[in-house]
Amino acid sequence: MSRAVLSLGSNLGDRLAYLRLAVDGLSDVLIAASPVYETAPWGVTDQPDFLNAVLIVESPELDEWGWLRRGQALEQEAERRREQRWGPRTLDVDVVTVDGVRSEDPELLLPHPGTPSRATVLIPWLAIDPDAELPGHGRVADLLEALPANEIADVHLRTDLILH
Repeated sequence: MSRAVLSLGSNLGDRLAYLRLAVDGLSDVLIAASPVYETAPWGVTDQPDFLNAVLIVESPELDEWGWLRRGQALEQEAERRREQRWGPRTLDVDVVTVDGVRSEDPELLLPHPGTPSRATVLIPWLAIDPDAELPGHGRVADLLEALPANEIADVHLRTDLILH
């Protein structure tokens, strides 16, 4: 049995439909889905705003590589193009953590290296798991509290958008 935290993002096309595609594609293993949040782009900033969410999933058949492959298959289904690092995308599915597994493999860094500093992941994750911990980094609530106030304020809950 493995339990994973996956981060979803979309800023091209029908953003909500792409997030729903991921939720539907993981419905057989879905434990919890966060609310939808809207955020400004990070890294490359001259692109549309993102919709973001976090999922908790669980499966007896999948390890960390299995979760990566499931996420990549969903990205392919959404016709994601990898043309620019941190560039616009129809769907991004990041494996945040899987049962505390550590990986230094360049294809699958675990826990996901950007997580401790990304309110776009921490806020939705806390919404569905208030006691969450990021392996090697501590409580997610503490990580969020350490971020600059403006980064937290830039993550906007979209109560008008429902994932499932």
